[in-house]
Amino acid sequence: MGIGKPLGGEVSVQIDADVAAVWALVSDVTRIGEFSPETFEAKWTRGSTGPEVGATFAGHVKRNGVGPTYWSPCRVTKCVPNEVFEFAVGTDAVAVNNWGYRLRATDGGTEVTEYFRLEPSLPVRLYWLLLGRLRGRTNERGMRTTLERMKQVLESHEPGAADGGPAERS
Repeated sequence: MGIGKPLGGEVSVQIDADVAAVWALVSDVTRIGEFSPETFEAKWTRGSTGPEVGATFAGHVKRNGVGPTYWSPCRVTKCVPNEVFEFAVGTDAVAVNNWGYRLRATDGGTEVTEYFRLEPSLPVRLYWLLLGRLRGRTNERGMRTTLERMKQVLESHEPGAADGGPAERS
């Protein structure tokens, strides 16, 4: 493996909802706490108010759903409505990993792929060598859980469900 090869994984789920509804959900970081088993809340930071390249937010994380919590700084790196939403986790100077969602319209709705990609630094490569298989499985389970929970909301067909309206919060 070359040092520049990205390390990561992905999970795809078919959702019976149009791509715009899926996009609205995956790009609204303030709703991630409803779906993720590890990130239980997120908020836009530094004056950012929504998805656009360069926007910043912080995710409040509890790794593997246990242990201490911490805030992870994030910056949106790709933002193409109805296609891709990606963000880097880390400081402005050093990203540790990247998370994102790719959307593809299908006859039955939208195929959504959640993915992660670690930055190929030497410390990260050593971490991946030692714990990568375990962490990769944990991440894939978490991504599947996140997408399945999103699918439930998006396929509920209740007014307001996808946009955080009263039907979802009842």
